[in-house]
Amino acid sequence: MTSSSLIHPTGGPGRILHVTPESAGWGHVEFGVVEVNSATPWSGMAADRETAIVPLSGEGRVVVGDGDMEVELSRDSVFTQMASIVYLPPVTPYRIESEAGLQASVGSAPAEGRYPVRVLEPSEMRIEIRGGGQAYRQVVHSLSHPLPAERLILYEVYVPRGTWSGWPPHCHDGRDGSPYLEEVYYFRLDRPEGYAIHRNWRDDEDYDDAMVVRDGDVALVPKGYHTSVACPGSNMYFLNYLAGELQDGERRTPPCFMAEHTWIESDWTAGEWGLPVVTPHGPGAGS
Repeated sequence: MTSSSLIHPTGGPGRILHVTPESAGWGHVEFGVVEVNSATPWSGMAADRETAIVPLSGEGRVVVGDGDMEVELSRDSVFTQMASIVYLPPVTPYRIESEAGLQASVGSAPAEGRYPVRVLEPSEMRIEIRGGGQAYRQVVHSLSHPLPAERLILYEVYVPRGTWSGWPPHCHDGRDGSPYLEEVYYFRLDRPEGYAIHRNWRDDEDYDDAMVVRDGDVALVPKGYHTSVACPGSNMYFLNYLAGELQDGERRTPPCFMAEHTWIESDWTAGEWGLPVVTPHGPGAGS
């Protein structure tokens, strides 16, 4: 059975992915991916929402207002480059244009207009290496505190093939002492024949939603603990848009981690097997 939290892209040009608060059954995050070329620019204006535009591949520009500001955007690939991000407050018309072709994400969240139009440069984005062992990954804080926004939080995460992300599992659904944040995961795989697994679940109710994710898919996190793993043949990238009850500086608030799995953070190699584990003559190298 296909999960209602898994969304596949459609053919372009135009908008090839779209998640609305209505379609997701939540109240804050809207997310989409658009493919723009010379014949199909993309325009928008959110009356009561802040918007973040992230280039994914190609080159083009964001024209803000009536041409008051033009921001050139380019990115060879999410796997090879960081990129500038355009932040737009509410009631800011924009148009995405490209002659050569540009794919970009456009996501938004409710806002009042406390921050101006801004271009966030890669040099401003904190880079963090998290985890260890089979849960070793790079996290780019593309739009998280202290970078300013009212509710939006963005991360770009790089996960080596065969490796887990989001371990120990964490939640931010307003339960177990966590803040309430809605989240989308937009996945890319550097070998598109590969796949990833994404799982949302809670151990205190009948909720367990595991998804097989392909290149270009979106997984929603409406609630629960969650984690993802890349297959052994494909390195994995994902882009997160989050928003919820946290505002401004509160966006630094961490999620809640699943207590029974946090032991591994003290030693990522504790109990790890070497092979063989057993032999006809007794224990092997893994004992």
